[in-house]
Amino acid sequence: MKTHFEIVIIGGGTAGIMTAAQLIRKGVTSVAIIEPSKTHYYQPAWTLVGAGTYSYKKTAKPMKSVMPKKAIWIQDYASKLIPEKNSVETQSSGTLTYDYLVVAPGLVYDFSLVEGLEDAIDKGVVCSNYTDPEHTWQVIQNFKGGTALFTQPTTPIKCGGAPQKIMYLAESHFKKSGVRKNTKVVFATAGTVIFGVKPIAETLMKVVNRKDINLRFGYQLKKIDGKKNIAWYGLADHQAEHNSKDIKTKKDGKLIGIHFDMLHTAPPSVAPKFIQDSPLANEAKWMAVNHQTLQNETHKNVYGLGDVAALPTAKTGAAIRKQVPIVVDNILQSRKTNTIGTMAYDGYSSCPLVTDYGKMVLAEFDYANNFTPDPKLKRLLIKDSSKEHWRLWMLKKHMLPYLYWNKMLKGKNV
Repeated sequence: MKTHFEIVIIGGGTAGIMTAAQLIRKGVTSVAIIEPSKTHYYQPAWTLVGAGTYSYKKTAKPMKSVMPKKAIWIQDYASKLIPEKNSVETQSSGTLTYDYLVVAPGLVYDFSLVEGLEDAIDKGVVCSNYTDPEHTWQVIQNFKGGTALFTQPTTPIKCGGAPQKIMYLAESHFKKSGVRKNTKVVFATAGTVIFGVKPIAETLMKVVNRKDINLRFGYQLKKIDGKKNIAWYGLADHQAEHNSKDIKTKKDGKLIGIHFDMLHTAPPSVAPKFIQDSPLANEAKWMAVNHQTLQNETHKNVYGLGDVAALPTAKTGAAIRKQVPIVVDNILQSRKTNTIGTMAYDGYSSCPLVTDYGKMVLAEFDYANNFTPDPKLKRLLIKDSSKEHWRLWMLKKHMLPYLYWNKMLKGKNV
């Protein structure tokens, strides 16, 4: 097997496939992708799967079908990075060497960071769209009333808005099923606001008030007792509450426990171990890159993007859509002139915030949390994407999956 490639890409997720596809469309012929999985998932639709309005099967395709045909797929795990030798060790395929390395393996879940979560998740009334959205839908359907608790860990997660999207949809389903009058919906988060972009937060607070949701800020998830149905939190100094509800709670030293009749959470997320243990990691153990160029500061022929990158913005597919062209341009320019291009990443990310069946808000923002709506939305007759709109729901449910499979993964500009 060939062991040297001009460009080695670690990860066959959105970032890895898009980068490979764009490089190949630009004429690069020696590209290898290290990816162990047999299946590629369109995870943004898992929110809709968890709410019973999208098929889980439609979110999956064989990895082979999305791999760029001219790329070499090495179906293996990267196990060690040795950037000073321009090499990557794999679990079973030996050592690969490269001229350029693109690091895009995504993130992994570390359930140990929330005590008891691994034993409780995806069992009984504890669910997560991140791990098993079909189980989430079962839990929502079987819910008979009581406290519906929605929460998230203190680590970075994929799409920071996702833990509240499923809450809005679940609340709507509770109305349809007749259990809402016997239900208290609670959102407990370590943050200080419902969303960091002001126009979006204003809209979401109207949604929260309309749905009479109890918000609890400054709640840091510490452990989950799946047998007694209690989520335990440490309380931050900025603790605050909105739409207060008399919820059954318990105290254990400095921790406060919330009793729940169903719980949805996102799992704590970290960089893969081979990244954490590598010279490419920053102090927080994420892939260190320049925030504008996505180039590693120490090893100039190494780039990182996607969920693994230590960037102060949301980890979303929309962010990757803007990051990939910058990495591709830098590599192409470096091949020609030994200097990188002039494109700069401004931190753009986007979070489609589903607020109800048939309604959505589209949060688009940069590093400074400025609201930066795409002008193309006006083609959909959407004047203000910070407000709920049914056309945005159609974008989320129908247009974005089509663009993902047929444009983005094929290296076409969207």
